[in-house]
Amino acid sequence: MIIYNVTTNIDDTVHDQWLQWMQQKHIPEILATGKFSSARLVKVLIVEEMGGTTYSVQYLTDSKATLELYYQENAPLFRQEALTLFGDKMIAFRTELQLIAEF
Repeated sequence: MIIYNVTTNIDDTVHDQWLQWMQQKHIPEILATGKFSSARLVKVLIVEEMGGTTYSVQYLTDSKATLELYYQENAPLFRQEALTLFGDKMIAFRTELQLIAEF
């Protein structure tokens, strides 16, 4: 199992709009690609010096190969939409994680 983690800091001026967009449009559309089995949206509780609010979305997929397909076939359009809507009001970074064990 691979976890594709996207951590985003969103400016307070667009926070509510971004959160609604994430829950009602962005995450459902990413799941609709069929490349992820589920997603989890969590709020990071550490306060950042830069301000804003930080969230992490964790998308679960079956393999690195499926994630690579997402990068090639879907990611550019999703990233462009986020940039068009929120521009410099958000900062995002991505992490790939491999699930070793659950207890």
